[in-house]
Amino acid sequence: MIKIGSNFLSLKNTSIEDFIKTSYDLKLDVVDFHQRAFESTDPAYLGGIKALCLKYGMPIGYIGVSGLFHGTAAERAEHVSTAKEAVDLAAFLGSPIIRLFCAQVPEKNGDGEDTWPGMIAGYQEVADYAATKGIGVGLQNHPSTGDEMLRIREETGRDNFNFIMDTGQWVGSPGSAPRGETDPNMDFYGFMEQTIPHAMYIRTKFYKNESGTEEWLDYDRIADIIKGVNYNGCISIVYEGEHEDRVEQVRLAVAQLRRLLAGF
Repeated sequence: MIKIGSNFLSLKNTSIEDFIKTSYDLKLDVVDFHQRAFESTDPAYLGGIKALCLKYGMPIGYIGVSGLFHGTAAERAEHVSTAKEAVDLAAFLGSPIIRLFCAQVPEKNGDGEDTWPGMIAGYQEVADYAATKGIGVGLQNHPSTGDEMLRIREETGRDNFNFIMDTGQWVGSPGSAPRGETDPNMDFYGFMEQTIPHAMYIRTKFYKNESGTEEWLDYDRIADIIKGVNYNGCISIVYEGEHEDRVEQVRLAVAQLRRLLAGF
């Protein structure tokens, strides 16, 4: 059964505790967080968050990490350290996955070296550490192309390394700059078809859905892509629109996804 949840960033200016309670009120199945959402790494504090999730029946789907394995060697090493801290956080909270970013890869790093080898080495080091904790590493397209994602997966070559597919953050998609526009030369729905067989999680972006139907992305088509591979994992709603009532926008997004995936 597909599980539908929401990302903490969908609701601005709220606490983790209120987000968990709101997710329960919305009858969601799962929640996911950014690493920066937590006020502390103190075990007592984190234990309280974990207990609240258990109380409301909200398993944690993944922990997100910011940053890229681009830049100088020192910057990449710092990012490895941050990602390993997220692995430890996920292991403590019972989250099975951490999220790492992908992006359009520059030709050279800040120190003049070719970008690709250092980037792959970073993914491998984090995945190897995560494997010792029983944690998966999901790479999110943000933004990238399907070919880039598949190449990274192949060259990283770790069993616990796969994708978190984001519907709105592809090269040429309306979630990437310029916002709200699409590049007709980029088949970002095709990118979804390329990568979804390897998806361990899906992030569904909503930008303008006051009518109850998302206007920037074709979710009828996306639902067919999801169903086409018999996906049976978690789907996270990430609301990035401008409406003041963000809870209502998440509710509308939940209703649309459940309607499109009903009976699947």
